[in-house]
Amino acid sequence: MQHFIADFGYVAVFLLMAAESACIPVPSELIMLFAGALAAGAVPGSSPDLSLMIVSGTAGNIAGSYVAWAVGRYGGQAALRRWGRYVWLKEEDIDRAARWFDRYGAKAVFFGRLLPVVRTFISLPAGFAVMPPGRFGVYTLAGCVPWTAALGIAGYAVGRNWQRVADAFHGPSYAIAAIVGAAVVVGVIVFVRRRRRTGQATGRSI
Repeated sequence: MQHFIADFGYVAVFLLMAAESACIPVPSELIMLFAGALAAGAVPGSSPDLSLMIVSGTAGNIAGSYVAWAVGRYGGQAALRRWGRYVWLKEEDIDRAARWFDRYGAKAVFFGRLLPVVRTFISLPAGFAVMPPGRFGVYTLAGCVPWTAALGIAGYAVGRNWQRVADAFHGPSYAIAAIVGAAVVVGVIVFVRRRRRTGQATGRSI
């Protein structure tokens, strides 16, 4: 994957990020971290623009998300459960994303983009629920931008030390994912609590 990104730059980042959002298990953490590191000169002779790498990753995420949304919308759960295993889709992953969407509705498309695993499959239940494509695109864009930007910037900070870090351990991507995920979970909890308080206050005032 690193060689593919180093050789084809923006196009490779777009295709790989599109694949991840289309439910193909390609880790966006590693894609964007290496894209950022590449922009910082991790590979001699190749230093693409960081902002364009982030734009390419975001555009790929959106394109792949619409593919998955369309599959969920027009294929349905029955078809995915029957044929999904042939494209590495696990029922438990689909169920996890569906539960997340059932619990938080359209907002799950935004919050789900910031969580490992869930982000890969959240477009499917949005398609199951026939979420309007325009609204889906807005929530998808809002969730993809901070994720791809944070990973790209983190990779840029690692820069020329990328290979040493990658060889030593695979922790950076998971650490960043954990930090982003924890922040989102806290945000969801705060949001839900505020909604409950607002609902209770409305109920008492009636």
